[in-house]
Amino acid sequence: MTKETPVHAILPVPDGHGIYAFPDDLHRAHQTHNEQLATRHQAHDHQVLEVTAPHTRTPYYIETRTPVGRPVLVLEPHHDDFALSASGTFLAHPRPLSVVTVFTRSRSVHPTLESTYADVDTVSELRDREGAAALAPFAARRHLLGHKDAEPPYRPYAPETLDRITEELRRFVAAHPGAELLAPAAVTRHPDHLLVHDAAVRLGCTWFWEDLAFWSTYALAGCDQHLFRARTGATMRPEPVDITDVVLDKVTVLRMHGSQMHPARKMYRPIRHAFTTAADLVDGPGLYAERFYRTEEPTC
Repeated sequence: MTKETPVHAILPVPDGHGIYAFPDDLHRAHQTHNEQLATRHQAHDHQVLEVTAPHTRTPYYIETRTPVGRPVLVLEPHHDDFALSASGTFLAHPRPLSVVTVFTRSRSVHPTLESTYADVDTVSELRDREGAAALAPFAARRHLLGHKDAEPPYRPYAPETLDRITEELRRFVAAHPGAELLAPAAVTRHPDHLLVHDAAVRLGCTWFWEDLAFWSTYALAGCDQHLFRARTGATMRPEPVDITDVVLDKVTVLRMHGSQMHPARKMYRPIRHAFTTAADLVDGPGLYAERFYRTEEPTC
């Protein structure tokens, strides 16, 4: 096993210290991290897992995790939502994961690849492989509901759709007794996120991730903040989680879920958002964080 450079020594600091150079700095830091892990993998270190980005077929390396503690049942709208918004926390604090993805049929793909992935079936197959690759480091069990995602112009979801999906999710909750539920806080106004959030609340979920990591402009829009506060009132307490030590592994997860996205700097928006979120940490020297919300005290 080779001696590795500590994560803190190669992590870039985006805001206030060269924000426009941040994507290149993060790219170099991730390359260094990946090369170190590749060396360990080639030396037959079984703690290092090789994962392959589905579209580009580029190999990356990540340390395997050993899940411990109370199981978590994740209810996510789309294949990428957990990876974008909450994966750093579970890289830092691995727990047994089962992930239910509700909207697994899609036409959403990078514009330059619309001729390669030209219909719902080919896009959905790619997104499915991306979701599987992103969750591989967590040893997560995956369950796909097969619903079609919403397309612009977005409209409110139908009440009967909420009823139907709630009942479908209820079967998974019943099959995972004792698991803690985790779902999107629905900070965004995307109807798929609102629907899964509302279904999760019906099912007794009290723990939510902040689902605006990729669309970080939502965090800056006063109208969206007002809508979120009006919807949740004082019932949701924010909880930042320091993910500084695993940021570069989270970049690897992002390379899996967004393998068809380019340039690579587009994948770094969740990391930039995590840097902004870290400002809420009152203890410790954390540089990066993910934000969660609770409506009740945790039971574990």
